[in-house]
Amino acid sequence: MRFRQVHLDFHTSEAIGDIGQRFSKKQFQDMLKLGHVDSITVFSKCHHGWAYHPSEANEIHPNLSFDLLRAQIEAAHEIGVKTPVYLSAGLDEKLARRHPEWLIRDKQERTNWASDFMEPGYHQFCMNTPYLEMLAAQVREVAERYDADGIFLDIVGVRECYCQSCVAEIRKRGSDPRNTTDMQQLWEETYLKYGAAMEEAVHALKPDLPLFHNNGHIRRGRRDLAALNTHLELESLPTGGWGYDHFPLSARYAQGLGMEVLGMTGKFHQSWGEFGGFKHPNALRYEAALSLANGAGCSVGDQLHPLGEMDPATYALIGEAYAEVEAKEEWCRETVSVADIALVSAEAAAADFADQTLNLKAIAAADTGAVRILLEGHYLFDVVDLESDWLRYKVVILPDCIGITPELHGKLNEFTAKGGKILATGRSGMLPDESAFALKLGAKWLGASSFNPTYTRPDFELPALRLASFIVYADAYEIDLAPGDRLLGNRQNPYFNRDLFTFSSHRHAPSDLQDAGAGITEGADGIYAAWNLFADYAEYGSLPVKQILLHLLDRLLESAAGERTLRVDLPAQGVATLQEQPAANRRVLHLLYAPPVRRGKDTEVIEDLPLVKSTDVRLAEQYPVRELYLAPERQSLPFVQENGQIRFTVPEWSCHQMVVIEF
Repeated sequence: MRFRQVHLDFHTSEAIGDIGQRFSKKQFQDMLKLGHVDSITVFSKCHHGWAYHPSEANEIHPNLSFDLLRAQIEAAHEIGVKTPVYLSAGLDEKLARRHPEWLIRDKQERTNWASDFMEPGYHQFCMNTPYLEMLAAQVREVAERYDADGIFLDIVGVRECYCQSCVAEIRKRGSDPRNTTDMQQLWEETYLKYGAAMEEAVHALKPDLPLFHNNGHIRRGRRDLAALNTHLELESLPTGGWGYDHFPLSARYAQGLGMEVLGMTGKFHQSWGEFGGFKHPNALRYEAALSLANGAGCSVGDQLHPLGEMDPATYALIGEAYAEVEAKEEWCRETVSVADIALVSAEAAAADFADQTLNLKAIAAADTGAVRILLEGHYLFDVVDLESDWLRYKVVILPDCIGITPELHGKLNEFTAKGGKILATGRSGMLPDESAFALKLGAKWLGASSFNPTYTRPDFELPALRLASFIVYADAYEIDLAPGDRLLGNRQNPYFNRDLFTFSSHRHAPSDLQDAGAGITEGADGIYAAWNLFADYAEYGSLPVKQILLHLLDRLLESAAGERTLRVDLPAQGVATLQEQPAANRRVLHLLYAPPVRRGKDTEVIEDLPLVKSTDVRLAEQYPVRELYLAPERQSLPFVQENGQIRFTVPEWSCHQMVVIEF
């Protein structure tokens, strides 16, 4: 897989003339060279539905007079640049107006993305209609006629749909569209039918051609959906609403699936479809480095002007980041992560509890908050599902809302029998019927607290604060300490919940300073905290909540393994990962630092890359080290290896520094 890719959009209305009239092979090639690009995804079909080449399966854009797709492929191949080909699969606006009966509908017959045809926007197609055959013919035509280096199909996934094709199909099966379970099964089957059709269209002719279906999100725990792809492209534009926490969460799961992975960001100030928007070069440098640090290649989104001329400012911007990637690739290929902690994704493993169906917002908050804690604590971690091998980790985290099914219980028992430890918060650790804890975490379940917010008073002092009663806004739960186990902190209640006749001060009543029961407990299997602490951190970013969780994780790591693999003196916004290259007999430590700031209403921006002072590192390592050096500089670093540890200091650095440990 190429490491320096560009994903080139070209969603171009028929209301614009002279399509591609300024395309120049030389200018196209010059921009790719300026950007240090080694692969560019070019386009067969856009969201408007038009083809950018002569077509029997589709219609060429009415204002395009030549084969733009072939011209781009030939120009790129001439200079050694690969060309995967893009087709808009889920959207085709010209066809939407001709066949609105093929569109996805909700129960009220409304369409999506645009809710009707009286507003500008696209409308998504249902693959349980004749549209699927038309799309397959378009894909097959590209695979047959063009020297594509891959196929990228966009806007697809398991979709809710109540179009008349789906209603007729479910009734034909003897069911009813009001039966949500049966409809869900139909939607799953529709996507698998689509996947099989695309597999045949591409791989019947070219079995080794890369194929990717983009849904904007790789669903954790759905390895069956990931397996429809030959590789993964993790769409994550920090400024486009994803934020800078999203990619590490996605990548730390994807790397463990054993597939090649690309991290896809954009050159835009905000998101897709923006002309004339640019992020700071430092942001793109950091985002590319973050991909490398997580075992992924890089892809940067761009959008071609309708006239077909590549934008020099864009490729100068991309080139600043990709020149650095090019120099670093040697230490970033064929890597596996080194990690102490397995975060069991709530998205992958959350179970239905007796009192409610899955709360998708709570699940997302649990995963997001946990990743933030692990990043800011500079822990080595992976995000895992129920099929992952947990035995190589020291600590497993069950964040907030994971019920212990029999399958999960078996994996956890095997893990703890080997000496591993568990951190569970909130409702995690309980049987799905919420009758009792399934794990030995020092707690006896009583029920949900009637108070919100509540307070925690740990039995240990936090590094930045003295002992106090600390507010927790997330849901709390009532527990007793199990006999013979250890209490690590108590729960306290406010005087009363805020209500019409019982309110005090501006927000909530203070703690009544009375112990209301156990709050944090420790048993043979690990530690339990009786609040949705990870969701609380995702929503509020509380310093006490963070430092409580860091203390509990350090305690568990010490109990399971004696120490963490990595200790590093980084600012809170710093990121540390450790990747191993088994074939080269070396490990590569990645250190990153960039402080995002909020600009405008809700855009996270990286502009400044402050120098990071010399950074002290302590790495647990039993194998004798032959050499330790900075990459790509190849500057040797002095180090001391004794008592199972390597100690060294990284001199002043900025943005991204790799340290190579060769054995």
